[in-house]
Amino acid sequence: MEATRSLRWYSVIAVLVFGIVPTVMLILLVTGGHTPGSVGLLLIGGIPLVIAAGVFSLRGLRDTEPEQAARHLNLSLALVAGADLLMLGGNALIRMGA
Repeated sequence: MEATRSLRWYSVIAVLVFGIVPTVMLILLVTGGHTPGSVGLLLIGGIPLVIAAGVFSLRGLRDTEPEQAARHLNLSLALVAGADLLMLGGNALIRMGA
């Protein structure tokens, strides 16, 4: 447990700060009409990635074997990074093109 302690904290913080908060902000931008409507299509791919990151983060938190926990937590961090790249990077590209 001690070997993955910091990884557990980073995973939870990443899912909250870099996964859920940007998703909610992007949803509010799309529903408020402050961004092009095609940005809403990015949410179709981004929301499942954030949900999967949350699931793998929880699985990593509950694992008792450090190697398995580290694998789940690392996958969670990678999924959050992919969701951010898709949603926030796609939003920026669409706004630059519009």
